[in-house]
Amino acid sequence: MILEEINRKQKEFGIGGIISICSANRYVIKAAMLFEKESKNKLLIESTSNQVDQFGGYTGMTPSDFIKYVEAIADEVNFSIERIIFGGDHLGPNVWQNEPAESAMKKAEDQIRAYVIAGFRKIHLDTSFSLADDDKSKPLAPSIITERAAQLCKVAEETFNNLNDSSEKPVYVIGTEVPTPGGAQEEEESISVTTPEDLENTIELSKKAFFNNGLEEAWERVIAIVVQPGVEFSDNQIFKCNRDNTSKIKNKIEEYPNLILEAHSTDYQSVVALTEMVEDHFGILKVGPWLTYAYREALFALANIEDALITKEKSSNFRIEIDNVMVENPKYWEKHYHGTKKEVELARSFSYSDRIRYYWSDEKVISVLNKMMNNLNEVEIPNTLISQYLPNQYRLIMDNNIKSDAESLVISKISEVLEIYNTACGGNIEK
Repeated sequence: MILEEINRKQKEFGIGGIISICSANRYVIKAAMLFEKESKNKLLIESTSNQVDQFGGYTGMTPSDFIKYVEAIADEVNFSIERIIFGGDHLGPNVWQNEPAESAMKKAEDQIRAYVIAGFRKIHLDTSFSLADDDKSKPLAPSIITERAAQLCKVAEETFNNLNDSSEKPVYVIGTEVPTPGGAQEEEESISVTTPEDLENTIELSKKAFFNNGLEEAWERVIAIVVQPGVEFSDNQIFKCNRDNTSKIKNKIEEYPNLILEAHSTDYQSVVALTEMVEDHFGILKVGPWLTYAYREALFALANIEDALITKEKSSNFRIEIDNVMVENPKYWEKHYHGTKKEVELARSFSYSDRIRYYWSDEKVISVLNKMMNNLNEVEIPNTLISQYLPNQYRLIMDNNIKSDAESLVISKISEVLEIYNTACGGNIEK
């Protein structure tokens, strides 16, 4: 698998990485496929445990639904399905933290089983969450975390073996970042960086748990460990990567020839910081909210263009309508955004946390989005308006690199983020 090749190049030459696209957004996935279409790169697309599970997750998709969904987009843009690696992120009892360990882990096992049967072959085992009958007065013991992870790996292995599948066996990622997935919820002064001692402890305890469960061969396919390199984002705050803080992690992971580092929440980092992370053995860079943030920026720009071109009676009133949906159904943002009424209102639309991404699959939002796109497709968008609201895309149009229709503008805006990661990861590592 290409992920193992990345591992080799990381350890031998300190080069090469892969972007992990963590999004179920149709435009994001399409943009990623179009971006990589002429390259030789594999495309790593991951869904998280709360997005997609055996019950549908917040997207309403099971693991098999998600793969069919992505494959349909690939067919649309003529992107080879064989070039896609499907990954499952934070697989474990995350969604069922309020249940006792027995029932939560049973559901986590069913989740893992559904992912493997569907065709996911990169599995992040994350059992770091305390469950209802765990002692909440202290952090969950690393020995419990690693034993539960091995329990889930065993299910994954048994499931794959029962498939009689000739495809490559699953590869595994262990460990978790701090804070938990989705970005920091409170403003903080700094983010605690994983220590080399904690890194070593996680690896050694995980290896012991795997071996205790007869998973010696599976341990050889553990390719990466998730750590916290000090990168994170919240509502209006970005914690920038400081290379000096991660040098000890880099030195420690070099003691393990088969392992590289996986970085989560790398959104909004500079190309220099991301490049340094790849050089320091963070061979897998996950990005999600930054891609849908760029998508939202493009749609808001188009909403301004629509206001300038379309009569008020025919306009979609896109921004007003999506905010109305968020206010009517606040469960995805109300625990994350705090402050005055105006501050919360701004956060709903513009926050780095990008909680608006949870609403793109809402039927009302899809309807109003389609109305806006149809309105813009019925007119020729003047370059002067594109220059005003999407200046980077204006320059690309003037150089005949993209078209000026609404969808092309959206795809191009998302691709700006993809280009940053492509540069950091070394472009096409197979060249």
